[in-house]
Amino acid sequence: MTIFIGNLSWETEVEDLKDLFNTYGEVRKCTIPLDRDSGRKRGFGFVEMINKSAEKNAIDDLQDVEWMGREIRVYEADQRDRSPMKNKRHNNKKINNQY
Repeated sequence: MTIFIGNLSWETEVEDLKDLFNTYGEVRKCTIPLDRDSGRKRGFGFVEMINKSAEKNAIDDLQDVEWMGREIRVYEADQRDRSPMKNKRHNNKKINNQY
């Protein structure tokens, strides 16, 4: 499972987020996406932990908690299929049957 953390302070660094979630268990992966045009942080991040029960505890404990001056939102992230075939719009093509 991946945890979504929203409403992050603009000053939040990956290490800050890792340190917060490491109090619940070992963090496997931690990211804070950047805007592709400006390079600025987008105000949210993702954390994956080794242990599923640690993830659940972190979500329960950190929801709506003030951290680094902001009330963060913490919940299970939606899993999106990013495979190339799922993103193509094959069904929208108009086919002309000419005989």
